[in-house]
Amino acid sequence: MVLTQSKWVRAVAFFAVCIALLFSAKISYAGGSINGAGSTFAYPVYTKWAFEYEKATGNRVNYQGVGSGAGIRQVSQRVVAFGGTDKCLTKEELGKRNLIQFPSMVGGIVIVVHIPGIKNNQLKLSNAVISKIFMGKIKYWDDPQIEKDNSGLKLPHLGIVIVHRADGSGTNWNITYWLSQISRQWNQKVHYGLSVNWPTGVGGKGNMGVASYVKQIKGSIGYVEYAFWLQNHLTNVDLQNKEGKWVAPTVATIREAAAKANWQPSKGFYQVLVNQNGAKTWPIVSGTFVLIPKEKSPKYKQAAEFFKWGFNHGDKAAEKLGYIPLPRSTKKLIFNYLRENGF
Repeated sequence: MVLTQSKWVRAVAFFAVCIALLFSAKISYAGGSINGAGSTFAYPVYTKWAFEYEKATGNRVNYQGVGSGAGIRQVSQRVVAFGGTDKCLTKEELGKRNLIQFPSMVGGIVIVVHIPGIKNNQLKLSNAVISKIFMGKIKYWDDPQIEKDNSGLKLPHLGIVIVHRADGSGTNWNITYWLSQISRQWNQKVHYGLSVNWPTGVGGKGNMGVASYVKQIKGSIGYVEYAFWLQNHLTNVDLQNKEGKWVAPTVATIREAAAKANWQPSKGFYQVLVNQNGAKTWPIVSGTFVLIPKEKSPKYKQAAEFFKWGFNHGDKAAEKLGYIPLPRSTKKLIFNYLRENGF
C-alpha cells in the first residue's frame, strides 16, 4: 500500500502523539508524583523526607500541612494519596472510611509563653493553674496562684492572652484531651476534639500560626509541636506530669512517654500517649499517624513506599528536628501490616 503525502503526514503525527502520551504517562507516575495532606505536627519531617526521597528515587511527594482534620477529610474523600493525623482513628472509624493507619514517629507538644524577662524552663505551671488559665479564670501573670509555684521569679502585671489553633487539629485534640485529663471542669465544659469552643483567646492556623501569634503578643500563652518550638526560639514552661513531678520538654522526657506505646496492628495501631505514667515523662506527647486508602491503586502503593523509605532512611532527619523515631520492632510490625494489606 502506498501512502499519499497527506496520509503520511497524518500517520507520523498520530505516531508522535502516541509516543508523547506514553512518555507523559511514564513521567507522571513512574517519575512519581503523589499528594498528601494533614498534620502540621508532622510537616517538618514529611517535607524533609520528601526532599531526600525525590533525590534518591526520582519520585515526588507533595505534602501540605493543613491540619489533621483536613487531612482525615481529604484522604477519606480520596483527594490525596495519604493523610497525616495526630488524632489516631479507632478501628471502627478506619473501617467506615476503608483506610489503613500506622504511626510514623512520636513528638511532644510544648506550652510556650511570651512574657518579658522570662526564659526557658523558668516558669512552672501546675495542672490546676494551667487549666484555669486556658479557661480564662486566671487573667494576669502575677496572679498569686501562679506566683505560689514560682517564688523568686518576678512576674509582671500583664494580661494573659490565650493563643489556640483555629483549624481542625490533632495538636488541638491532644492538648484538649490532656486538659480533660487534668481538669474535671474543662472536661465537663469544653471537653476535647480536633476543634473545640475555646472559652477565650485568639486562633492561629497551624503550628506556625500559633507560633507567630505568640512571638507577636506580649503576655500570650499557646502550644506548639516541639520542632516548631525549637525552630521559632519560643520560651517554654515546665509542667506537672501524671505523677505530679515537675518536668521540662526535652527529647529525653518525650522519649519516656514514647516508650510506653503498645502499638497493635489488630487495632490499627490506635494509641493515645497523652498523660502517661512515669516520674520523668513529659505529659503531652503524641504519635503522628499515616492514613492510606485500602483500594489497590498505584498512587496508594507509592504512598506506602514513601513511608517505607522514610522508616529505612529518615531517622536521623527526624531526630535532628526533635522527633522520636519508631523502634525497629514497631517498624517491623508496620512492614508486615502493609504487606498483609497488599502494600
